[in-house]
Amino acid sequence: MKTEKEEIDRLIEQALTEEEAKFYHKLDEQSLPEMVGGLFTGKMKWLNVLTMFMQILWFICAVYFAIRFFNTTDVAEMLKFGAIAFFSIMAVGMLKLFHWMEMNKNVLIREIKRMELQVSLLAGKLKEKSDQTGGN
Repeated sequence: MKTEKEEIDRLIEQALTEEEAKFYHKLDEQSLPEMVGGLFTGKMKWLNVLTMFMQILWFICAVYFAIRFFNTTDVAEMLKFGAIAFFSIMAVGMLKLFHWMEMNKNVLIREIKRMELQVSLLAGKLKEKSDQTGGN
């Protein structure tokens, strides 16, 4: 399967102009750091920056209240600090899930753009072929 994909990519690259080839390579798979960096570009940049900031604050809150939890001897305070620390860790986890879903969305959009490019190239070739044969 891997060799078929590489063969298809090679055929597509041969059919592309230099500018289209550069665009096609930008749509290739990204590493994890590139995907994380992709969170901070585009229309959703402001929301991702805000949620990352909130995630850091919730983590600091969780650490602070976990330390308070382990340093107290009163059961009522332990319950209160433990609940706050637990809620804070849950909030961090939910924000992490949000970021992973955003990265997944970006990967899907990139793949759809690759498919659009391939379809448009195929449509162009079919049109050229029909023009050469006289429209039949």
